[in-house]
Amino acid sequence: MAKRVKKAHSKVRSRPKRTEASGPPGDAAARIAAALERLAPPSLTPPDFDAADAFVWHPAARRLAPVARVNRVEMSLLKGIDRVRDLLLENTERFARGLPANNALLWGARGMGKSSLVKAVHAAVNDQPGGTKAGSPLLKLVEIHREDIESLPELMGLTRGARHRFIVFCDDLSFDAEDTSYKSLKAVLEGGIEGRPANVVFYATSNRRHLMARDMVENERSTAINPGEAVEERVSLSDRFGLWLGFHRCSQDEYLAMVAAYVARYRIPSGGDELTREALEWATTRGARSGRVAWQYVQDLAGRLAVRITEDP
Repeated sequence: MAKRVKKAHSKVRSRPKRTEASGPPGDAAARIAAALERLAPPSLTPPDFDAADAFVWHPAARRLAPVARVNRVEMSLLKGIDRVRDLLLENTERFARGLPANNALLWGARGMGKSSLVKAVHAAVNDQPGGTKAGSPLLKLVEIHREDIESLPELMGLTRGARHRFIVFCDDLSFDAEDTSYKSLKAVLEGGIEGRPANVVFYATSNRRHLMARDMVENERSTAINPGEAVEERVSLSDRFGLWLGFHRCSQDEYLAMVAAYVARYRIPSGGDELTREALEWATTRGARSGRVAWQYVQDLAGRLAVRITEDP
């Protein structure tokens, strides 16, 4: 009798077990939402403006970093710029009191104290009676770097409505031929819907009066269909600054006065004809006389005489 042949049963593939990593559909949605949250820019949180009297704007992190100690030069050590010093100080004092004030463009010769004057004026106004409230200076200095100008509207949003008043300061501001970020600055200073906040004034320094090189202006005139309109578009930015302060190269006497003021301030045992001869020789080797050159010479002199330069000599 023939034996029955058992038919092989087809193997049924078992469904893969749900792993803990995959999780239910709801967990996947949560993970996607968390990933998107990490990719999104951090939310703007109101900064603690009482933490310092100066800040640096970091647009990537969307925050204002407090500056523990500002690199300043005393107002009395800034020589040869008496007229522009008085104009900027008066404008800043009015602004600190809540009165109308202009944006200021400090332009001209390099090394003549443009940025030093902005920082010195800020300190001088806060040191005046009524410059502080509850131990915190009411006038804040906020530095924005040239390459971050396009983020200026976001910075203005942080300061708008605060109880403090702010000098937003940009050092060495200028624009190249293909640079269009100046349009953001124009809109913020004047012309935008919101405009500049009432508690903010904008100070900028530049070696160029119109914030663009002369050859760029000439190139616009020669290549544009309507040369006048092309130049006006570029140069009109400087018109947003109601206060133009020009800095020019100092005379020999002014340069020597700068050196003498530094030597006296830091009690460096040097003077007379020898100091004059060395200071002039130092300026000659650098091809310029300016406050920066005077300070560089004084640092060299103090180093040679083993004198430490400190804030409180």
